[in-house]
Amino acid sequence: MLYLKFIRHINANNAFKAKVLSTLKGGGMGNRFLKTVLIFSVSFALTGCTIIFQKGRRSDVEKIQQLSQQVDELSQAQKTLEDRLAQEIRDKQVKLEMAEKGLVITVVGDLLFDSGKAKIRTEAYPVLNKVAVVLTENVPDFNVGIEGHTDNVPIKLSGWKSNWELSSARALSVLHYLVNEKGIDPSRLSAVGYGEYRPVASNDTKSDRQQNRRVEIVIIPKVTKVTEAKPSAPATEENLK
Repeated sequence: MLYLKFIRHINANNAFKAKVLSTLKGGGMGNRFLKTVLIFSVSFALTGCTIIFQKGRRSDVEKIQQLSQQVDELSQAQKTLEDRLAQEIRDKQVKLEMAEKGLVITVVGDLLFDSGKAKIRTEAYPVLNKVAVVLTENVPDFNVGIEGHTDNVPIKLSGWKSNWELSSARALSVLHYLVNEKGIDPSRLSAVGYGEYRPVASNDTKSDRQQNRRVEIVIIPKVTKVTEAKPSAPATEENLK
């Protein structure tokens, strides 16, 4: 729980977050310690379980190094996206956030789709193309989750059974675009539709409903889970999963 609170504090406090990111790029014993704490925080938040490291075990040192590299790669990917999507971010069409589940690229649904439709609008291609370049060049080894979301307005005329189907179809449309048009390895991708059930705003106003209609492209870190510590047994691939 301490790790989870720590990473939430980083996300909620921009000044502290900037200081942490600055520290990550530095050197020295103190900086290495803080970087390790941040890595533990990310690991705990993403896996939902305790990660146990045993003193002197080489595999644990390697895991720390791998997680350290992933933090750096995600931070660099975020900076690159901020530069390439600067106009879209200013226009509130795109939002970037380093969240507990990974680096989240939120694209407003009204840019991607016409009302009640799951076919991607041509106006959205430049945004998806910029994201695809970063997925290919900056984080080629990370998996990517694509999440579709809607507002809570019931389906009436568009032919979908419910918002579940609409959100799922929209997530799949983005997935197929990245695979078929941009050549992203399909084994890296997954898609899911959450319908209206994970809102980021109330649905009381037009502006709030617009925020809830969105697709989130999540760059997911690869975190090794440790479910049980057995100091007397040698470390194997199996008990590190």
